Amino acid sequence: MKDRSLSTAQTILWDYGTAYDLFISLKVLHEPASVGLRPSWAAGVRSRLPQNERKFLEEIYAFFWIPLLWVYGLPQPKDAATAIFTLRQIPPAERLRALSISAEVSPELQARLREVQARRAYDEADVEAVRAVDKAKGHSPTTAQIKSMLHWWARAEEFGERYLEALQAYQQVFFAEEERRIEAPLRQALQKAQELAEKMPLEQLMVELSQGVEFDRSFFKPTLILAPAYWSTPLVLYLEIDESTRLILFGGRPPGHSLIPGEAVPEGLMKALKALSDPTRLRILRYLEKEPHTPSQLARKLRLRAPTVIHHLTELRLAGLVQISVKGDTRFYSPRKGYLDQLCQTFEQFLRSENLSAGE
Repeated sequence: MKDRSLSTAQTILWDYGTAYDLFISLKVLHEPASVGLRPSWAAGVRSRLPQNERKFLEEIYAFFWIPLLWVYGLPQPKDAATAIFTLRQIPPAERLRALSISAEVSPELQARLREVQARRAYDEADVEAVRAVDKAKGHSPTTAQIKSMLHWWARAEEFGERYLEALQAYQQVFFAEEERRIEAPLRQALQKAQELAEKMPLEQLMVELSQGVEFDRSFFKPTLILAPAYWSTPLVLYLEIDESTRLILFGGRPPGHSLIPGEAVPEGLMKALKALSDPTRLRILRYLEKEPHTPSQLARKLRLRAPTVIHHLTELRLAGLVQISVKGDTRFYSPRKGYLDQLCQTFEQFLRSENLSAGE
């Protein structure tokens, strides 16, 4: 771990561990659209799990999030084996709490979940209490998601036993091999990020590492912990550890790499061409070329519902065609600088490439 002081009040710390991708990849395989992954391929990977473990994971990933804080606290080498070994040392009844609770979970919700766990049951009052907390934070989970979460908090010991079994099965059937594939690119991403940090101011560094997100100054805590992640690329994941510290996972997958091993066509090229093949997205890009827009501004101009516009913007973001400026609770979208030149260059390189699989 290396640090660099940006000022007397701001410090960057660096972290590394394939255990982050152990949990991120599980989440992505259950929500492939979040990173533009082919759903059929994700379903194929899940089908390799034993039936009981597969059904359990499909149920809990309706509410279960990535345990970033828990992974950050793991000892080195912070790989999948370390994560599974450490989880095994925790009593089954305490595993859900260890994986789920962080500073971003309000004290009210923490208290409610502990009550449900102690009672080993939940009722409609618990459902409404969780809904109220989520609504205050701007979240809107479905009733089914809330009930699923409370169901497993009421059965925390069973959850702990089954989750460990499922995680071990996932490691055996898929992630052990995947971990070997992504380790070198992640180390290279960490080294590149550290080199950029020596040359760039913090705001510019974060735009570069997040592949197009410009954060408001209030986002930056006195201490920032940066770590590369392969499976969340190009998205950036972050967690407030405490009032003065934020953990940020930036995209560490190289442009020519794909989540699907052996993919002949570059993933970024496929996403960009797919995004540009939609007439609504082309109209969005034309509006953005003139000036930055919020989703609601675009919705009015396009005469579309805001969720529809957000879907199109997400596709453009995953394709690396737009960048985001986050100002408080508002997001402004604009074209990513040089995206057309980069796309044309990647397209030309692919067409001229001789690195094609046999029979093509």
